[in-house]
Parts: sequence; C-alpha cells; structure tokens
Amino acid sequence: MFGQHHENLAQIEQLLDVHFVTRGNEVRAEGDDGKLALTVVDDLYARAERGEDIAPGDVKAAVRLANLPAPAEPGRRDESALKTDKRAIRPRSKNQANYLDAMAGHELVFGLGPAGTGKTYLAVAQAVSMLKRQQVERLVLSRPAVEAGERLGFLPGDMKEKVDPYLRPLYDALQDMLHEGKLNSKLGSGQIEIAPLAFMRGRTLSHAFVILDEAQNTTTAQMKMFLTRLGEGSRMVVTGDPRQTDLPAGVDSGLVRAVERLQAVPEIAVTRFDRNDIVRHPLVSLILEAFEDETG
Repeated sequence: MFGQHHENLAQIEQLLDVHFVTRGNEVRAEGDDGKLALTVVDDLYARAERGEDIAPGDVKAAVRLANLPAPAEPGRRDESALKTDKRAIRPRSKNQANYLDAMAGHELVFGLGPAGTGKTYLAVAQAVSMLKRQQVERLVLSRPAVEAGERLGFLPGDMKEKVDPYLRPLYDALQDMLHEGKLNSKLGSGQIEIAPLAFMRGRTLSHAFVILDEAQNTTTAQMKMFLTRLGEGSRMVVTGDPRQTDLPAGVDSGLVRAVERLQAVPEIAVTRFDRNDIVRHPLVSLILEAFEDETG
C-alpha cells in the first residue's frame, strides 16, 4: 500500500500538503487535510487487501474521489467498481463516476471530451461487466474508418486486415479486461464483434451493448444511421472529442449535431469530460493544454 520507498505516501503528501508519520503498521497524517489523507490511505489499504495493484494513477484517483461528497449509501463508492476477468475498474474522477452512473441508468449515453479521459475504456469496461453478468447477450464495438490527418494509400490484405488498424484501440481495451483465450473465443463466436461503422448499415442490434468510438468523425447521416440501429434490450454509448474531427473541411460532425439535438431528451445522458479527468500519463494533460490555444 505504501508503495516502493513509500512513493504512494509521498504522492499523497504532495497532492494534499500533509506529512505522514509511520510507525510499523500505524500511520498518522499531520496537516490541515490530515483527515482527508487518512481517507485516501483507507481506500488504498482496502484495495491492497483485495489483492489489487496500486499504480501512481490510482493514488491520484483516490485523492480526487476522497474530495467528493460521501455517497448516500454505505459502500456505494466501492460498488461502482466494474468487475472484469482481469481487474476491477473504478472511476478516477467525479465525471468518470457520473459517466458510470449514466451508463448504468440510460439506454443511450454520449461521452464527450479530450483524449485520455477514459471515455472509451470505461464504456468497454461497462460492456464487459454487463456481458459477464448476462445483462446483454453480446458486445458490438465500432469506429468510423477515417484517417487521422494522414493519407495511408493502398493497404494490402483482405478486408479484416485493412480495417483492423482503425479498430486496434478497441482490441487493446478488451485485452486489458479479458484473458486472451476467452477474448479470442468470444470474437470467434461473434459474442464480441468489432467492426467499422460502414458495416452497421441495415442492421438492428438487439440485446447488445453497442459502442461507437471516435464518433466526431461521423457525418450527420452516418450518426443517424448508427443511432437508429438501437434494438430491444440494448444499450448504446457514443464517445468522441468534438474538437478533434478528421472529417474533410466543410463537413459537419455527426456527433456535434446529435448532441445538439438530443441532449434535452430525458432518457439520454451526456457526460462531458475535461483535462482534469485525464488518467493517462500526466504529460498528456500538459500537452493538450499547450496545443489548446492553437486548435481553438
């Protein structure tokens, strides 16, 4: 729990301006936020008892969440963890917690925000968790096959080999949650399907958890087509960063148009992330800030 050379405690000290005094298994926190610091330590200790690894990002997340109001129901915050085969996945910010609540309570959710905020990762975790609990029968994950500011030209191979590079981030998220043998089995049986957006046309997706990633790169017509695939007993999550579209100049983003038209519908949830929710390497937030003025 303390981390190598007490690095976890040192990070809490830096984030909360407290000082820890440790004697064996006893920890005392000195400073104005001493009580809050001990709440963070209790959270990390509970994770260690469950056998979970504690990374630097988990420490920062624990500090963020300790600053939130206490949940109305005892144990509610721990219940927010999503159980997958490889790990339990917890929200690392208030917006992430709101996002998980939105996905649990709504059939259509939009997750908007910059890279590294967990939009896609948490959506995949929610999908895997619901599949594990047999609340859905299959997962359908999709992305528009749009090149990110590059022209790749001719790609060799069959159709799968041509589109897989665009879908790689979805495979990566699944591999972080399912053991390779089980993932390959579910992909082979069709219980988990990863396909480009163009393959969704004409289908009705029932009893499925459906994710559209990088949705800022859809046109309005594509977005309408995708949203109307929603079938009985299904959940749909649409993620993207409206400020990072790779569509040709003059083409409106279907994500922007959909949110404008649908955000007032009570049955639809919209979660907006910002730089404070970034859970990748700390430099990602600084990089986005440095480019923000240039990109508007």
